[in-house]
Amino acid sequence: MSKQEQTRQRVLELIEGLDVGEAIPSERRLSSDLGISRLTLRAAVEDLVRDGYLVRRHGSGTFVSHPKIAQQLTLTSFSEDMRRRGMVPSSRTLRLEEVHAGADLGRALNVSPATKVVRIQRLRLADDETMAIETLHVPQPFVPGLTRELLEDGSFYELLEQRYGVVIVSGVQTIEPTVTDEEESALLGVPLHSPAFLFERTTQDADGRTVEFVRSVYRGDRYRLVAELSQRRGRELQPVGIEFAAGAPGDGA
Repeated sequence: MSKQEQTRQRVLELIEGLDVGEAIPSERRLSSDLGISRLTLRAAVEDLVRDGYLVRRHGSGTFVSHPKIAQQLTLTSFSEDMRRRGMVPSSRTLRLEEVHAGADLGRALNVSPATKVVRIQRLRLADDETMAIETLHVPQPFVPGLTRELLEDGSFYELLEQRYGVVIVSGVQTIEPTVTDEEESALLGVPLHSPAFLFERTTQDADGRTVEFVRSVYRGDRYRLVAELSQRRGRELQPVGIEFAAGAPGDGA
């Protein structure tokens, strides 16, 4: 094990004894206490910041952050994932409106450009902490009479199934890194141009109808992508699942 890896483990042991939001000792004190150079310590701390164990606050210091939680990527809802972790999911509906699909949404939803589409923008939270901004697009015939009250503090997938009889059975999702713009930063409570993940998903019901197109921006400091690999005879290693920290991003539910 390298000196930096040893230092990382020792700082991790220190973090385990601190509460979330508590500051770690100064770089000068830590390097003295651990008997290592400040350069080695700085590299180890930077690793822990990238992995989400610590967060730097300009002019204030370095603080213990919420741990990143691994989660298998499936067609489960955000609400279900958070409840399974003992966290309380909630949402704030920022926008609910009907628009014409137009060319781009029409292609994504496989409907005519003239079809009315319900656009829903929600801020997703867990234990009252902001996690993501979701913008859902659903053809209006799937969700007649949809209101803000029906959307609050619940799973959209459960609402689709229980109220409208629409069951999601499959989906295709793309993932790419991005940074937050001014509006996203303000809503998520993070600095401008913070690292984030952009998820875009389309889902289908049992009849093959496209039910929704979702565009979600998730905080990069709360999520970590992990690929599980399996060996298939005569083929290269293939990913059989993706894990995320703190939920299944982009599920729109």
